[in-house]
Amino acid sequence: MEQVYAKDRFPIKRYVGLAAKNLRRRLVRTGLTVAGVALAVAVAVSLGGFMLGYRGAIDKSIEMLGFQVMIMAKGCPYEAATMMLQGGAGLRYIEQDVVQSITSRPEVDKATPILMQAFFDPNKGDGGGIAGYYGVDVATFPEMKPFFRFHEGGWFHEAMAAEAVMGYEAAELEQRVVGDMIMVPEKNVPLKVVGILERTGSQDDGTIFVPLKKLQNICGLDKITTIGIKVKKDADITLLETALYKLPDMQVVSFSQVKQTIMKLIATARVMVLSIAIIALLIAMVGVVNTILMSVLERMQEIGILKTMGAMPGDIFILVWIETLILCTSGGIAGIGLAFVFARLSDLLVRIILPYAPGGKLVDIDMKLAGLTLAIIVVVGLLSGIYPAWKAGRVRPLESIRSEG
Repeated sequence: MEQVYAKDRFPIKRYVGLAAKNLRRRLVRTGLTVAGVALAVAVAVSLGGFMLGYRGAIDKSIEMLGFQVMIMAKGCPYEAATMMLQGGAGLRYIEQDVVQSITSRPEVDKATPILMQAFFDPNKGDGGGIAGYYGVDVATFPEMKPFFRFHEGGWFHEAMAAEAVMGYEAAELEQRVVGDMIMVPEKNVPLKVVGILERTGSQDDGTIFVPLKKLQNICGLDKITTIGIKVKKDADITLLETALYKLPDMQVVSFSQVKQTIMKLIATARVMVLSIAIIALLIAMVGVVNTILMSVLERMQEIGILKTMGAMPGDIFILVWIETLILCTSGGIAGIGLAFVFARLSDLLVRIILPYAPGGKLVDIDMKLAGLTLAIIVVVGLLSGIYPAWKAGRVRPLESIRSEG
């Protein structure tokens, strides 16, 4: 009988078979334990997917701005409406030749000039309102905003065309469609609507875009208010910002700084999310230990009989350890499956909780994350199974056989 348990006659396949058979004997308990592990893994994977997805969505939202740095004359353009309503003297502008000097810098990929103008529209809302017009360069601006999608129509046909592209909300508010004519407030200049953008979830939705030269002609000036800069992929943006800060009477807005601030907040949130995931996994592991330990205590006589038949303490240890591995692996695979199946639902729940969440996929679960989580749950499970397996291996055959139960 001893030869039956000899190392060369007791392959790993037999260990697995006996372990699976033992777990099936307490099917309800085993099922509940696997379900607990599965839920913990599903939570951990979903939280990890949220962190990956949210960070990716933030990156995408910043990329959707089209440029990482903006230069504008001090006091422009965000104070425009206030200045006009309070009778301010007017905006400050930038000479157009500044664009060329900035474009020549080695860190700059592209630069686009923009003229922002705010007009008082007496027909907008109750008592009138401010209509925002952007004069954009026909050649460079569309290249800087390749993600723009049109609900209707397209971009302007030429640099001096009396045409306009309306943001989704601006067109919806004024009930405009492609082909309609709109009048520039205060200037009484007609423009033909040639395009309506799809909703972007940004300030562009309420903006009316006009060819830069045409808006300059309407306003009677040859200057601009803003320069949008797209930095080369591997360029030192800090070096560029340092040089731009030296420009007289200019203010620099860097979205890289905004991104860094957001990423710091995300890093803080990551610690909290990781803590929640760890707690969920630890709770699941307590359930695994309880199940295996109860199984060992209930099978004391059986283990004692196995030892009298020649099973060594190491054999019993491995057998119980494999039971733990089966529970953790089964629960881990089931939990990963649940996370993938309910990823879309998780995304919707996140958007309900975070109504101002960025666009894109907020819960992004990939195979790398799934594999890492499964590996962690298996390792933690094996560590959790050491005590029950050690206790089973130390069972004394005669005492266990004489015991009741």
